[in-house]
Amino acid sequence: MPGIKEIRTKIKSVQNTRKITKAMEMVAASKMRKAQDRMRAARPYADKVRNIAAHMAQANPDYEHAYLAKREEIKAAGLIVVTTDKGLCGALNTNVLRAVLNRLKESEAKGIKVQTTAIGNKGLTFLTRLGSNVVSQAVQLGDAPNLERLIGAIKVQLDAYAEGKVDVVYLAYNRFINTMKQEPVVEQLLPLSAERFAQTEEEKKAYSWDYIYEPDAKSVVDELLLRYVEALVYQAVAENMASEQSARMVAMKAASDNAKKVIDELQLVYNKTRQAAITKEISEIVGGAAAV
Repeated sequence: MPGIKEIRTKIKSVQNTRKITKAMEMVAASKMRKAQDRMRAARPYADKVRNIAAHMAQANPDYEHAYLAKREEIKAAGLIVVTTDKGLCGALNTNVLRAVLNRLKESEAKGIKVQTTAIGNKGLTFLTRLGSNVVSQAVQLGDAPNLERLIGAIKVQLDAYAEGKVDVVYLAYNRFINTMKQEPVVEQLLPLSAERFAQTEEEKKAYSWDYIYEPDAKSVVDELLLRYVEALVYQAVAENMASEQSARMVAMKAASDNAKKVIDELQLVYNKTRQAAITKEISEIVGGAAAV
């Protein structure tokens, strides 16, 4: 049985660890609220661009942008992987990287070459270790996503699709459901599917006016679709950051609760050991007195 001093040292060590996890839980809770507000604030912009782009695409049926054209045969694919820069957020990165690995295996089985873009340090490390063809990256984004830092990495995949080097582009990230649930998603980014431009009757009425184009309809549609795709990636990064803080808060709370249980168990062992030592000393004193 361990000695009293050793048990006391273990209790002190676990108490210090619990202080750290408790502090990290509170910090994550604070950042989570800001990340959720940022995520929700980005949604109206993407919806507005989507509605205008959908109406303009219908108003100009003669022009089909490259982002809307579906390729008959898929020989090469692009994959944008959104993960976190830091750990200690439970199985968040593991779940999305497992989905990415499955997609890479499916593509390899079909003979499809895949080039990847890593947004987040964890994804970059995983893809590098896997030996994947990483063509661009964006890491150390901080607590708030900045579109200017994302555009360069995204543009490599968008240009490859426009030039015909890849036939489809996928986007992998963690979709924020609620504080306790985050869903790993691998969805098609390009070509833009018809489902993305589906409008309700209210939206069709709200955006049913005629447009005056400057300089021309083609230039406006090109710019609008580019902004829409960038908004989709930005939204994915914002949702992944909200998921990160939520998962970290839950993980740190679980760690703090487990540390408390360990402290209680160690305290019980400490009391038993101390009681045994006291009983032994009393027995020795009584035995010595009887001998005298």
